[in-house]
Amino acid sequence: MAIEVFNRKEIKYLLSNEDKEALLSIIDQHMDSDPFNKDGQTYSICNLYLDTINDELIVRSLEKPAFKEKIRLRSYGQAGLNDTVYLESKKKFNSLVNKRRTPVILKDAYAYFKDGKKPENSNLNEQVFKEIDYIMKFYNLQPKVFISYDRLAFFEKNNSDFRLTIDKNIQTRRTDLGLELPAGGTQLLPPGTWLMEAKAFKAFPLWFVQFLSSRKIFNTSFSKYGAEYKLYKQEEH
Repeated sequence: MAIEVFNRKEIKYLLSNEDKEALLSIIDQHMDSDPFNKDGQTYSICNLYLDTINDELIVRSLEKPAFKEKIRLRSYGQAGLNDTVYLESKKKFNSLVNKRRTPVILKDAYAYFKDGKKPENSNLNEQVFKEIDYIMKFYNLQPKVFISYDRLAFFEKNNSDFRLTIDKNIQTRRTDLGLELPAGGTQLLPPGTWLMEAKAFKAFPLWFVQFLSSRKIFNTSFSKYGAEYKLYKQEEH
């Protein structure tokens, strides 16, 4: 059954173009490229983040509580209404992230958001959907923000425990909330800046720690949705 469940720590870093190129110059020694990165090119990810009418989930998240959770709908590239997308829950307790997701058809997801109708996708994971449905109804969530970005992703050779993602062109909007629509919106990062996430169940490999130290790269608490919300509130005033 199509289901993905992750329990891992995720640490974020902001990279300059020079940092990114330095990493790419050595990464082939240690990691394999994600199959989606054809010929070393980025692939696109689009997300609809769901929240309450008053944005309670992201407001609470920015207060940095020990526990926080998010619900989103994700597609890889621009999706058609009959395409498979992924309904995801993402929970974080201290530094440990738990992500669970199940495939749904995009038009069925929209119907579910609108009237609570359970998707009829035969690949739906009942347990994951039940957990997400509880959160949806508890908070009365609705689509609030579209966030897209272009990604490079890598897996450590012979060790799927360690993964790196490097994102650019992070765009957000609060209108035209459809995964079937082209990406576009306000840029979250300055030109030439990349957001890197290091993801692992255990400790990061020594070569990666040494790379960060040599480039004086330090972790950051940057959140795509959090940064979008801060910008949105600034523009309100």
